Parts: sequence; C-alpha cells; structure tokens
Amino acid sequence: MTSRTRTTRAGPDLAALKSAAFDLSPEPAMVIDGEGALVAVNEAAEALFGQGLGLLARGRFRAALPPDSPLVALLNRALEEGAPVRERGVDINLYGLPPFEADGAAAPLGDGSILLTLHVKGGAFAELGGDAAGLRSIMGLGRMLAHEIKNPLAGIRGAAQLLKAGARAEDVPLAQLIVDETDRVKRLVDRMEVFADDAPPARDPVNIHEVLDRVRALAANGVADGLSLREQYDPSLPPTPGDEDQLIQIFLNLVKNASEAAHARGDGRGEVVITTAYRHGVRVRSGKGRQPRGAPLEVRVQDNGPGVPAHLRESLFQPFVTTKQNGAGLGLALVSKLVAAHGGLIDFDSEPGRTVFRVLLPIASEKDVSA
Repeated sequence: MTSRTRTTRAGPDLAALKSAAFDLSPEPAMVIDGEGALVAVNEAAEALFGQGLGLLARGRFRAALPPDSPLVALLNRALEEGAPVRERGVDINLYGLPPFEADGAAAPLGDGSILLTLHVKGGAFAELGGDAAGLRSIMGLGRMLAHEIKNPLAGIRGAAQLLKAGARAEDVPLAQLIVDETDRVKRLVDRMEVFADDAPPARDPVNIHEVLDRVRALAANGVADGLSLREQYDPSLPPTPGDEDQLIQIFLNLVKNASEAAHARGDGRGEVVITTAYRHGVRVRSGKGRQPRGAPLEVRVQDNGPGVPAHLRESLFQPFVTTKQNGAGLGLALVSKLVAAHGGLIDFDSEPGRTVFRVLLPIASEKDVSA
C-alpha cells in the first residue's frame, strides 16, 4: 500500500516537498521545520506515535525532547553540516510511548527544514516500545474491530443459522460455511482485542515453577505429545510479581511454538527444554521511564527445530509476522506486550537445530510478598 503524506500544518509546498520519499519509505518519516515544529508525517510515523502525534503537532517537536537527547544532536548535526547524517542506536522517549531504540537519519531539505527517518529495531530484547509501530496500530485496530465488527458478526451468524434451518439439504453446507467463517473471524477479533487492554497486570508474587509445571502439563497432553519435553529448574528462585494467568499465557505460547518447531523435524527426535536460572546483576530499563530495574529471573524455552527464517528475525515480535501457513501472527506480538507489561524483556537466538527464547523477569520485593 502506498503511504499518504499527512500535513500537520500549513507550509509552502511542504506536503509535496518530499512526497516521493514519503511514498517510497516504509519507515516512520517526518518533516521538522527550522523552528523545530512538526509539519508533515507519513503513515508509518502515525502508527509509531499514535495519539501522541496530535500533541506533537500542536507544539514544538524539538521542545518535546530532552536537551541531551541523541535525536536533538542528530538534528543539529544535519543543520550544521548541511548534509544527510545517520546515527545508530538513538533513544526515543515521547508522549508516554515506552522508550525504544532506533537508527535515525536526518537530511536537510534546503529551506531550514529536516527530513527525519527512523528505523525501529526489532528482534533481540523486543519490548512494547521496540515494536511500537506495529503494536500501537494493532491496539487501535483491536478497539475498532471490537466495536464495529462483533455486533454485525452476531447478526450474520444468526441469519445464517435461520437459513440453515429452512434450507434444502444441498444448501445446508453453504449455510454452515457462513456460520463457521463468522466464528473464525470472531475468534480473530477476540485475539486482536487483547491488544487494546492497557490495564497493568496484577503484581502478586508468583512461583514461576508452578506456572511452568502447569504449562508443561498442558503441552504434554497436547501439542508436545510425542516429543521429549524436559525441564532444568533452579529450585531456589524467588517469586516474580505478576499475573499468574498472563504468565501462563506467555509461556504456553512459547512452549507451543517450540513444540510445533520440534515436530517440524519429522524424524521423531524433536525436543523441547524449559530452563530456569538466576542471573545476578541483570538490570533493564522499565517501559515507562529510564530508571533501570533488576530482572534476574530467567526462563529459557529451547527447541531443536529448523530455526527461525533469517528474513523474519528482525520483525518476529511484530503483529502478523508468522512462520505458520495458517497462523495469524499475533502470538509472539502478544507475548512481547505481556512480558513488557510485567517489567521484563524477551529475546531469542536461532539457528538450524537450535532456537532459544529467553524471558527475563523481575523478582518480587518485600512489598509484593506482603501485599
């Protein structure tokens, strides 16, 4: 789909100034004038900044950045050198969007304005902020679908059931097809609606091994049947603060994916290993601020399947990215969202014959335990 240039305020030929670049670039791109105001953005930038874009457009884009922001330095370099400049690993923190890292490129346009393009990184340690463009857009889409589609779907299903009751024998399968497809669309909408839930998870102390034992039992009697399913636990691990049901959802999804990958070997030697460990000194930045916090509790899910295709590794945690023929591509995106909501991180390492997903979680404080 060709992106459409969005103009945030009037300006001399600004909408057309770099329209070709906007149309061709799938990356978030925006034009910032000489006064530091945001004047035009493309659809990818809209998806990245979401509702915060309106706030940015009403004020000064540069004024919304900390003075020591690497992004400010990038813009200043472009103006001083009068030529395109690039910077890897630029920290972005704007309007409630969880901080994330991106590669930035700034190009002067000759009239004092700058074309800024961001390449948001995915893959290793993908947090909600790391895949913000896809996740923020899918959250809005989930709300829209729930409101606009589920009610008409119920009507369509009811009408199809009435048609089925009075249909000729040869037409019954067609009516049933409508019912089945309506149910399938509703299930997809329900899964996408989960992304619209911004409520923070509970912070009850949870024994991660009880969660993993539950996941193992479910998998062993389902998708992992016929595989070697092993665990290597550190029994001394303290509890983690969180929502037990959501933690089960996280690890059940990871074990399910690992089991399907192990089955794909097709030689009857598939294996999934779940490992826990305590990693001293591991600290991460929280999703809503810059202060580091401890996340030393590690859970690893490893399989000996064919591995993640190289062309999907950078975007694996984004919505609609899947290696499965009939997959919706929402499972790992939801896992990433839930892990980030728990103050943790997720990353993976993959090669043929060995794929490891690693989740880092905080440990419960005395306040969590006494609550």
